[in-house]
Amino acid sequence: MWQRIQTLYLAVSTVLLFILFFSDAYTVTAPDGMQYVTYLQLQKPYFGILLGILFAMTVLALITFKVRILQMRLATLSGLVALGMTGWLAYFYFSAPENVAFKWTVIFPLVAAICDFLAARGCFQDQLMVESAYRIRESRKRDRKKKK
Repeated sequence: MWQRIQTLYLAVSTVLLFILFFSDAYTVTAPDGMQYVTYLQLQKPYFGILLGILFAMTVLALITFKVRILQMRLATLSGLVALGMTGWLAYFYFSAPENVAFKWTVIFPLVAAICDFLAARGCFQDQLMVESAYRIRESRKRDRKKKK
């Protein structure tokens, strides 16, 4: 399982999403100078739901290493959802007032999306290698039957 590079990509993506779930997203500076830390998943519950779904898809892709096609599809879907979350965070970033300062953890969905797409590419390359080995094996069987 850990010998394959896509497993490591999916593990990195899972860890980043787990950290994002428990980290603060931005701080708001009040007019009196006080700073308030805000957890985005508590402020906007649909963000927490989307993050939970994304985390579940990434974990499912991580544990389905024996079914390469399913792992590839889950990693691709997880990457697309992470890109959607990144777009939503970018919209929130550009529409936020001036007294809002975002933390560096808001780039985690983008990094997770990149890792998910790299994992899907690794699954695809593994599948091509297995299919090629299967074709070689089948052609050798046919050649042996012709000789007999």
